[in-house]
Amino acid sequence: MFSFMKQPAYLPAQTGPEADARYSRMRLQVFLGAFIGYAGFYLVRKNLSMAIPEMEPLGFVKSELGFVLGLNAAGYAFSKFLMGSVSDRSNARVFLPLGLVLSALAMCFMIVPIQAIGAQHKTMAIVVMGILNALVGWFNGMGWPPCGRVMTHWFSQNERGTMMSIWNCAHNVGGGLVGPMATYGAVWFGSWLYGAHKEFYFLVGTFAFPAAVALFIALLAYVLLRDTPQSCGLQSIEAWRNDYPKNYSEKHEETLSTKDIFFKYVLNNKYLWFIALSNAFVYMVRYGCLDWAPAILKDKGIDIKSAGWAYFAYEYAAIPGTLLCGWVSDKVFKGKRAMPTILFMALVLVFIALYWAFIDNLTVVIFSLISIGFFIYGPVMLIGVQALDLVPKNAAGTAAGLTGFFGYFLGTFILANWMIGWVAQTFGWSWTFLLLVVACLLSVFFMALTCKQESR
Repeated sequence: MFSFMKQPAYLPAQTGPEADARYSRMRLQVFLGAFIGYAGFYLVRKNLSMAIPEMEPLGFVKSELGFVLGLNAAGYAFSKFLMGSVSDRSNARVFLPLGLVLSALAMCFMIVPIQAIGAQHKTMAIVVMGILNALVGWFNGMGWPPCGRVMTHWFSQNERGTMMSIWNCAHNVGGGLVGPMATYGAVWFGSWLYGAHKEFYFLVGTFAFPAAVALFIALLAYVLLRDTPQSCGLQSIEAWRNDYPKNYSEKHEETLSTKDIFFKYVLNNKYLWFIALSNAFVYMVRYGCLDWAPAILKDKGIDIKSAGWAYFAYEYAAIPGTLLCGWVSDKVFKGKRAMPTILFMALVLVFIALYWAFIDNLTVVIFSLISIGFFIYGPVMLIGVQALDLVPKNAAGTAAGLTGFFGYFLGTFILANWMIGWVAQTFGWSWTFLLLVVACLLSVFFMALTCKQESR
C-alpha cells in the first residue's frame, strides 16, 4: 500500500471534560465530511443516464447505451468489494477524497467519445465510453467503504442506525442535483463552449459542470475527515459512550489481516449472503426506475427539463423516506432491520404497479416516481447497516462490499441496466415493469430468510 494511504498511528487517549467536548465536536465534523464527501460522489456517478435521451439523436441507441451504463455498475461492484478491503486498512481521510478526484476526472473525459469520436465511429466510441464509465464506477467504489469505516469508528452500534439513516441521505442530496445541474449547466455554459452547436450543450451540464463541483468537494472532505478517534488522541467510541456490543472485544480495534476479513468474518456468514441477494433485487428496482426514467419520459414526449426535475424529485423524496425507515427500525422494530425492509419493499411494489398502470399520465408517473424514491432508499440503507452490524468494525468495508457487489454487479449492471435496456428496446416498456415487480418479490423473499436469526 502507498505510504500516504496508511492508517495514522493511534495516539495516547485523552479523557476528561475537555476531551469530551473535543470528541463531540470532532464527531460532528467527521460526520459532515463523510456526508458532503459521499454526496460529491453522486454528482459524478450515474450522469450518463441523464445524457441518454440527448445521445439518441446523435446516433446512439438504448441497447448500446444500456450496456455502457451497466459497465459503470460493474466497475463499482468490483471496486466496492475489493477496495472495501483496502479501505479497511487505509486512512479514510485520504482514501475518500482520492476516489472522488479520480471519479471527477474520468467523468469529465466522457465528453471525448461522444463529441470527438462520435457515432460515425460507433464501435470505438462505445468502447472508449464503456472504459471511461467503468473507471467512473471503479473510482466511485472508493466512496462507501471509507464512510462505513468512519461511521463504525465514530458512532456506536446503538446509535448507528439513526446516524446511518441521516448519512445515507447524502445519496439523494448528490444524486438529486444531477438533474438540475444537467439542465442549468447546459444553459449557463453550453453556448460559451459550443457556440451554435446546441446538440452538444448537454455535455457540459451532464459531465463537465458536475465534475468541477466534485473536485471542490473532494478538497472540503479532506479538510473535515479524520480516520479514527484513536488517531486523534481520543478513546474508542465504545469506551467513550460506555456502549459495548455483546460480541465486542479489544481485538475489534486491531487492523485485521485480509485473510481474516474475507474468510473468518465475511465469506462464511450465510446471513450476509442472504442480505446480499436481497440487495441485488432492491438495486434492480432502485436503478431500474431511476436510470431509465429520463428515457421513458422522453419517449412519452416529455422534454429533458421535466425529466431532469423528475430525476430530482425521485432522489429528494428519499430523504424523508430514509429517515422514516431508520426511525421505524430503531423505535418500532427495536433495532431489527429485516421487517422494515420487507414493509418498505412491499410499498415500492404498490407504486411500481401504479407507475405501470398509468404510464401515459405524467402527473401519476411523477407521483409514482416520488413514492418509489421515498420508499426504496430505506431498504438500501438498512441492508448496509445490517452488513456493518454482522462483522467487527475493522471488517466493515469488506462486508458492505459484498452486499454492494451483489447490488451493483447483479442488480444494477446485469438486471437494471443491461437486461432492462435490452428488454425495453426489444419488447417495450411494459415488460420492464413486470421485471421490476418480480424483483420486489424476490427482495422480500431473501430478506425474510434473515428474520428468524434477527429475532434470536
